Amino acid sequence: MVKRINLALQGGGAHGAFTWGVLDRLLEDEDVEVAAITGTSAGALNGAAFKSGMVQGGRGGAREALDSLWQRMGAVGDMRFANWLTQLDAVAWAGALEAMMPFSPMETMGQVISPYHYGPFYKNPLREVVAQFCFDDVCAGAGPELFICATCVRTGKIRVFEGAEISTDAVLASACLPDLFQAVEIKDPETGRLEAYWDGGFTGNPALFPLFREGLPGDVVVVNINPLERDEIPKTPQQIRNRVNEISFNSSLLRELRAISFVQRLLEDGTLEPGRMKQVRVHMIADDALMTQLSVSTKLIPVPQILARLKAAGREAAERFLARDRANLGVQSSVDLPAMFG
Repeated sequence: MVKRINLALQGGGAHGAFTWGVLDRLLEDEDVEVAAITGTSAGALNGAAFKSGMVQGGRGGAREALDSLWQRMGAVGDMRFANWLTQLDAVAWAGALEAMMPFSPMETMGQVISPYHYGPFYKNPLREVVAQFCFDDVCAGAGPELFICATCVRTGKIRVFEGAEISTDAVLASACLPDLFQAVEIKDPETGRLEAYWDGGFTGNPALFPLFREGLPGDVVVVNINPLERDEIPKTPQQIRNRVNEISFNSSLLRELRAISFVQRLLEDGTLEPGRMKQVRVHMIADDALMTQLSVSTKLIPVPQILARLKAAGREAAERFLARDRANLGVQSSVDLPAMFG
């Protein structure tokens, strides 16, 4: 029996290669059908690749499109550090960076240099990566529905792009870290006003509410790449900033999960009549054991060796999920939300 699911893909820079591995494994399983995807930042890139590939060539096309995306990401040269570090694996890389310096060079540079200081020499290195998507396919009515999240700088509110609204600029807006990239300006079709956008992770990482629409399945599988918990108290400057980054970029997701937990409890005890709110079943694919050994530094470094390690970890995590929780799809949540927020 085919299990229909929605995917919620978190952002996290180069750590999005973990999601690449998850999607690669899910695409091998013809008994799992993806009905809709909501994605932010790296999750938006993964979602666009998945959608365009499915429209062009089905499951095989989606796997090829994801491979192509991360090959292009691994070729982004001006976001790397010293070449000798490319021989280290992901965990060793994170440790080496922290041992070499108490402050991440990119974080430090972001405190003193604005991306606007480059003037006419400014270039977003992700534009060439994103521009290679076929947006006729990304925006097509066929294939899974796709929602991409960005943050409006003026209002601080989330904007969800869908259908014909999705463009190179929309994807870049979803991945626009303001310390690294200039805000992406896109016209609001309702007001005609040119709005500036930053990374969607500030307001929805990713937004889950687009997946509650009628006609979409009730199962939401969150691919989590920002650890929800860390047992050790961060003490070094880098550890502290890293945990602040994780908490900040998980906060919107946790708020929505708490709201889902509350609504499901009301439905179960009869306070809400069945049919007034959607019954949502939440699942999660993650590898916190690996991700807690990494840091914000490795999010900014799309080195092929690290991307390959993260992809392999994603495939392994998806394999564990399918073995453990496939039977829960369409039946019940495999994430214990009451325990999570108890």
